[in-house]
This record gives sequence, C-alpha cells and structure tokens, in this order.
Amino acid sequence: MKRAQKNQFTSGHFPSPAAEGGVQSFELDHGAKGLQRDLEDRLKPDVDEPVNRGSSDQETLPRSYRTVRRVLKIAAGLAIVAVFGWLPVRAIWQTSSVEAVVNARLVTLRSPIDGEVRSRPDQTTASSAVNEGGVILRVVNARGDRSRLDDLRRQMSRLDNQRPSLATKLASAQAAQQDLARQAAQFREGRILQLDARIAEIQSVIEAAASRREEATAAVERASSLIKSGSVSTVEFARLTREHSVAQQTEIGARRRLDAARVELTAAQKGTYLGDSYNDRPSSVQREEEMRQRANDLKADLAHADAEIEWLASEIASEQLQYISRSEADIKAPVAGRIWEMMTSPGEDVRAGQALMKLLDCSGAVVTANATESVYNRLQLGKQASFEPNDGSPAIKGVIVNLTGASGAPANLAINPDALSKEPYRVTVSLPSFEATAKDCAVGRTGRVVFDRGASKP
Repeated sequence: MKRAQKNQFTSGHFPSPAAEGGVQSFELDHGAKGLQRDLEDRLKPDVDEPVNRGSSDQETLPRSYRTVRRVLKIAAGLAIVAVFGWLPVRAIWQTSSVEAVVNARLVTLRSPIDGEVRSRPDQTTASSAVNEGGVILRVVNARGDRSRLDDLRRQMSRLDNQRPSLATKLASAQAAQQDLARQAAQFREGRILQLDARIAEIQSVIEAAASRREEATAAVERASSLIKSGSVSTVEFARLTREHSVAQQTEIGARRRLDAARVELTAAQKGTYLGDSYNDRPSSVQREEEMRQRANDLKADLAHADAEIEWLASEIASEQLQYISRSEADIKAPVAGRIWEMMTSPGEDVRAGQALMKLLDCSGAVVTANATESVYNRLQLGKQASFEPNDGSPAIKGVIVNLTGASGAPANLAINPDALSKEPYRVTVSLPSFEATAKDCAVGRTGRVVFDRGASKP
C-alpha cells in the first residue's frame, strides 16, 4: 500500500474524490489485515528459517507447534498435580504426629550457702554455653562463722609457744640426769674400792688373829706338859688358856666381818648399798633417779604437745575447708548445656537453697509431639520413630520413651508440652543419635515425628 501511494505520488497524478474514497477503503482493509498478521507474528515463537504466509507448509508448521506446545503444557500440569497431590496422600498413609518440637530437661541450680552472688568473668550473659564442671557463678558469704577456726588457731599458737620451753626444760633435765648418773657411777666405783680395801684389811686381821691363836695354842700345850713337873704354876696355865681362847674368838670375829664385807661388796657391785643407816642408796643416786623421772615426764609432755599440735593442724585444715565451703561456693554446671534462665543477678543476696538459674541439659535431647487419638492408640514404647525438622534438615532417628496421653507431662522440660495445643495426646521420643552440644542445642526446633509401621500395634 505504501509502494502504491509512493508510485502514485511520484508519478505526479492526484486521485479524484471518488477514487480517493476507494483508496481509503482499500487502505483500511489492508491495514486491519496487517495488524492481524503482526499480532500473529508476535504470538508465534521464533523459528530458525523465515516462513512465507501464503504456502500450505507455512500454515501446517505453526499448527503442529501449537499442538505440541499444548501437550507439553498439559503434561506439566499433570506432573504438578501429581507431585502436590502425592504429599497429602503420603501424609495420610504415614503414621505421624500433628506437630512436634525438640525439647530438653532443665536442671535447677541452687545456692548451697547464704551470701552474695558474684559472676564469673567468662560467664556474662544468659543463653551462653557452659561445659560440664565449669564454674558459672560464685556465692560469697563475708559474714561466715569462723569462731571455731579462731579457737583452734589460738590453741595452736599457745602450743607453739609452749613447745620450745618444754624442749629447753627437757634438755636441762637430761643434762642434769647425765651429770648425776656420772656422780652415782663414781660413788659406786669408790664404794667398791672402799669395800675391797676393807676386805683386804679384814683378811690381814684374820691372818694376825690366826697367828696369835696358833701361838697361844702352842703356849697352852707347853704349859700343860710343864705343869705336871711344877715348872708352870696353875695361874700361868690359866692365863695362857685364856689368851688362847681370846685369840681364837678374835679370829672367828674377823672372819665374820670378812663375810659381811664381801656381802656388802657384792651388793655395791649390783647397785645396792648396804650400811648402818636405813637408806640403802646415796643421795647422788636418788637425785639421778629423780632427774631421770623428771626428764621422762618432760619428754612425755613434749610428745603430747607434738601430738596435739599435729591434731590441731589437721583440725585447722579441715575447719578451714569447712569455713571456705560455708563462706565461698562455686556453682558448677553438672552437665554440658546452655543457661536457659537466670533467676538472680550479681550483687544479690541469696539464701541457702534458693534457685539461682535453670540450665538446659543438651546431652539428653528429646522430642515432644502430639498426635491424634487414632495414631496415639497404635503406638508402643520402645519402638522406632524419626523426627523430620521443618527447616528441611535430614530426619533424626529416635525411640518412643513416653506416652502420656491427655495427662500433663511429668518431666521438667524447657518447653512445656501443653504448648502443643492442636491435639491433646502427647508422645515423647528420645534422640540417642542426635549429638547436641552446648553451642548447638536445637531446643525449640519444630517439625513432625513419623512413626515407623513397627511402632504401631497391629
């Protein structure tokens, strides 16, 4: 049309009014058809080779393409319907809970003593991870009773001061006892020498008396032979007889004194002294014995003081530990987990037995779930189950450990099972294969529990 108009205007001819009206109708007709073809070209996908609209092959290709396209759309729709329809069908076929949440038990830590709460520098905020045995808080009682500890320390100080004096007295007594023992030994040696000399003297006296006796005996015998001849008078014979008797008795007395001296010497050698007085021991020996007894008493006192000092040292150490336990207490985590709730703050005064915090036991994670009555009645304890988190994480294997039904959950759990309100029948599943740490304690993660067919009663 544009070429015709161009030819007309380039040839220099101008149409008449009638011809102008026919030209306008011709242009309107061809303009409508051109718009229709442009719309079809825009709706058609691109092809590798250009197609002429006038031939039959050019009309067959778009129709077949549209047919294939329509079939593909129908197939895609059926696939979508099949996929999204399979999910509720599978949910109907599977035995599962209505809702479930990862849960864990709470451990309540209480103050063992009265005092002031002080925080550890490495434990600052709640919900922080703690290791088993780690110190979380410290309770300090600056007004702890230490009267017995002070009494024990005073006794220890007194004994420590007395012991040097006892040791000095013992040393002095032992020195005096040794000196007196030396004197007693010297006295005994002197006494023995004295008795030896007396025995020797008595033996000399005996010998002299024996000589006089023998002389007197000879004189008596001579006088008895001469008295018959009248050479010796009767008076002289009587005198000689008397002298003989005196010499004989003198010898006998000397021998008896010798026996007594020998007995006294034997006693002195054994440490017993015999004399005319009633005292059989000299004063040096008596004083040595008294000093030995005093040294023994001082030694016993010193040993008693040492034993008492040792006992006081052990008692002071024990009482000091008890005082520390009464005045300072470290609050340690019994399990690895997270601080779930802080029930006190640093600087607060607490009483013995007061709850300080609640600790989440991440080592024993469980899943609390609720199920319909029909599903609940088919479950059995000890059967297998799996928890499927809603975040798309892999399923976690578990075991059914509790079936509480419509009653309240007896366990002290972080998340109250009553919060699961869609169904009243509650099930608890343990997750032995779920290794939860203090830093990765997934309490509160939601999902559902799928019960294996073996978990249901036939």
